[in-house]
Amino acid sequence: MNDVTRILEAACEGDPKAGAELLPLVYSELRRLAAVKMANQGPGQTLQATALVHEAYLRLVRDSDHTWKNRSHFFAASAEAMRHILVDRARRKAALRRGAGRVPLNLDDVIVASEAPDEYVLLINDALEKLARHDASTAELVKLRFFAGFTSAQAADLLGISERTAKRMWAYARAWLFKEISSER
Repeated sequence: MNDVTRILEAACEGDPKAGAELLPLVYSELRRLAAVKMANQGPGQTLQATALVHEAYLRLVRDSDHTWKNRSHFFAASAEAMRHILVDRARRKAALRRGAGRVPLNLDDVIVASEAPDEYVLLINDALEKLARHDASTAELVKLRFFAGFTSAQAADLLGISERTAKRMWAYARAWLFKEISSER
């Protein structure tokens, strides 16, 4: 059992020191993921990778039900927290631009949220919620790839599936999301 898993178990058991021990162990990986996500943001970007990591971590530890099973589960929860932060931010920005013309979305060009304009993040989030009701495991893969910036291999490892399966699920998810988004327009 690695240190992260041990500390996560301690946190689930209510150890107040576990949160302080956990952050130094996961911070560099969370920071790297956030930096990748934020690297391709357009000019005028106000959200920094460090702020994204801190806000995601605060959401994770503030949640009263933080029962993470293992390292993979924790990083999946981190990806979910980052997704919510990016979606909330995109909604706030979009609220200022209500009525703006819609731009066609090509999912082949959208790989991770860091490269996607706010409008795309909102469209994909809405479609992703529908996909989660239809196929939860594929939706988890999309969250890890799109919102957390994991590669196919990293996401497959976190989900406990083969990279080949992850690639098939990713192809299916892209097609499903494209169809869903196109039908909404």
